[in-house]
Amino acid sequence: MQELRGLVRYRFRSEDDDVDVLLEGEADWVRGIVSELGLEKVGWMMPMAVESSTMSNSGFAESEKPMDMGPEPDPSRIPVVRRPIGELNLAQKLVEIGLEMPTKPDADELRDQLEEIEPPHPAQGPMVVDPMAEAWLKELLRIVVRKHGKTAITTETIEMAANDYLGDREGMELELFLEGLFRIGKLVKVHGGDSIGWGPSPAWLSSGL
Repeated sequence: MQELRGLVRYRFRSEDDDVDVLLEGEADWVRGIVSELGLEKVGWMMPMAVESSTMSNSGFAESEKPMDMGPEPDPSRIPVVRRPIGELNLAQKLVEIGLEMPTKPDADELRDQLEEIEPPHPAQGPMVVDPMAEAWLKELLRIVVRKHGKTAITTETIEMAANDYLGDREGMELELFLEGLFRIGKLVKVHGGDSIGWGPSPAWLSSGL
């Protein structure tokens, strides 16, 4: 039985023997009763949340009402906002609070952004098939996540944006390469409509390997 402190509740029930034991009180007192009954290896004990209480001689908590319950609730102080369904302009509201709607990255734009970064270090590890292709793919997906707020892009977008960075893989060859990374937990696969999206797993994206 784990060592708990403060007010606890112990419960043991056996339908076969028609036994139902419920103890509430200070942890040491409850443990003593449990030991006297020979129930150390059965039942379970959990802490009790008591806001304001006193303890009786029997060890049971006797709850008392707080002296000050605070001011009475005033529903009239809660602002009421009503608008027709579908009227909310989410993009406008995001701009008002300083946020921007995620934008769908264009393959040409991704390629331009990829060309601006320094060549990454080759990926390392026993499961790496093409170190530079994997390293460039990570940089591409890092741009997608951090600059465009998207979690995945399609195989076609990856091919158009970074074909030559990925060992000139295209079509089925590229999809098999991505599928391999998905199977070892480096990518996540997103099914949507007629296409499949690929995104980085957070652990892989943040790792230096």
